[in-house]
Amino acid sequence: MTPWWKKAVVYQVYPRSFQDSNGDGIGDLKGITSRLDYLEKLGIDAIWLSPVYQSPGVDNGYDISDYEAIDPQYGTMADMEELIAEAKKHHIRIVMDLVVNHTSDQHQWFIEAKKSKDNPYRDYYVWRNPVDGHEPNDLKSAFSGSAWKYDETTGQYYLHLFADAQPDLNWENPELRQKVYDMMNFWIDKGIGGFRMDVIELIGKEPDKGITANGPMLHPYLQEMNHATFGGKDLMTVGETWGATIPIAKEYSDPDRDELSMVFQFENQGLDQQPGKAKWDLRKLDLGELKQVLVKWQTELDFNHAWNSIFWENHDIPRVISRWGNDKEYRVQSAKMFAIALHLMHGTPYIYNGEEIGMTNYPVKDISEVSDIESVNMYHERVAEGYDPKELIKAINTKGRDNARTPMQWTAGKEAGFTTGTPWLHVNPNHVEINVDQALADPNSIFYTYQTLVKLRHEHVIVVDGDFELIPTQDEILAYYRVLGDEKWLVVANFSEQEQKLSLTDKIAKTLVYNYEAPTKLSALTLKPYEAFAVVVK
Repeated sequence: MTPWWKKAVVYQVYPRSFQDSNGDGIGDLKGITSRLDYLEKLGIDAIWLSPVYQSPGVDNGYDISDYEAIDPQYGTMADMEELIAEAKKHHIRIVMDLVVNHTSDQHQWFIEAKKSKDNPYRDYYVWRNPVDGHEPNDLKSAFSGSAWKYDETTGQYYLHLFADAQPDLNWENPELRQKVYDMMNFWIDKGIGGFRMDVIELIGKEPDKGITANGPMLHPYLQEMNHATFGGKDLMTVGETWGATIPIAKEYSDPDRDELSMVFQFENQGLDQQPGKAKWDLRKLDLGELKQVLVKWQTELDFNHAWNSIFWENHDIPRVISRWGNDKEYRVQSAKMFAIALHLMHGTPYIYNGEEIGMTNYPVKDISEVSDIESVNMYHERVAEGYDPKELIKAINTKGRDNARTPMQWTAGKEAGFTTGTPWLHVNPNHVEINVDQALADPNSIFYTYQTLVKLRHEHVIVVDGDFELIPTQDEILAYYRVLGDEKWLVVANFSEQEQKLSLTDKIAKTLVYNYEAPTKLSALTLKPYEAFAVVVK
């Protein structure tokens, strides 16, 4: 029997920015519950809920101080239980964000661990002695600077691969691992639908050897976790794996290995970076490279023995139409094109809140407008190194994480209907034109294209199980077949702003979805800018 998550479409909710129910400017659990009718209308099967655990909020909840408590800004445990229960009535499962590579420095474990070298919790974290009066080695934090922070009380350094307020957990400690599994079972018993596992590839780290991702004990830890928690249950697990290659993704998601359902891989996220440079050094997107990456993950991953997630956006990635499409004159067409091109591929699709109405990046003019710790740290580090502040703001406007975190645009009214108070992060002024009310009222909106694509996946097994066959074309066009038995679908997408020529010999049997008008023939096509469609062919 096919697991539910292979047929599912997952919708990511960034709680802080989704819907505020009490006027404090911060989205909350009651706000999410109030929008379940909308999500059911879209047709999604599961909500991936970014962290709502108790947290000081240094990294917007990815620094957890208590895994079994809800942060008061989001509500109470009763609110969480209500969300799980009400979502089930709407045929939606809640997938919790699991952050177990690190905790907050305010977590009770770390507060205890700092007290002395022989504290019972000391070994829950990674500590090392200074080397020649300095850091143990040159490991860097993802948020700039050294990954080691000196602790005056005990005269040792602790490891933090992210902010220094996010100390890394020591997965070599079996007692720590059991505490994590107990916490996971706490949530499973609450009736959740699974876990999205934040930077899970880092838990097997060997810092003394400079190994962070994909350490030798990573997969044994995941297998142990599987057997101790979600294994054998009707749950979905997806690992965030920035360093995953095809062979590594197979290891994670082969059902015979008892690890995870699927992974997030990010190979296409590096395509607008200068080769060999950090993510902030930008270059023009090469459509040939993008197509190559998308196709590779469709053709080289054996979907009988592995599984993949497919997505354009999440809370760490800018809006796709601003980054790779056209968020001005072709906003609607390019948004629909990205949806059609992706959602008819092999794998479980993810929609990030606002993607289904074509939300865009919101450019800032000054670093004082930026909330994201990664962007702020990068800016100040590079200004000190002599970089041009204007170029750094340009990079942040292109790839900074705030781009995806602006509040959900529900209405054309004050603060986009997100809050009656002052929002925690600026609302995009274009909410007057781009909002849910407008989308629902317009039968040709981006929303209804997403709704159609979700329905196609639910109703046609070819989308889940069909073979993927690439059609050779110019770089600007992605064209492929999905084939299952005698059934054959054709998907065509023009990724460029220029008209493109394409001629195919197939005959159209039925039109499925399109973003301009329904094609009447496939020979001598002239594809309009960002045109896309899917048809059944014979």
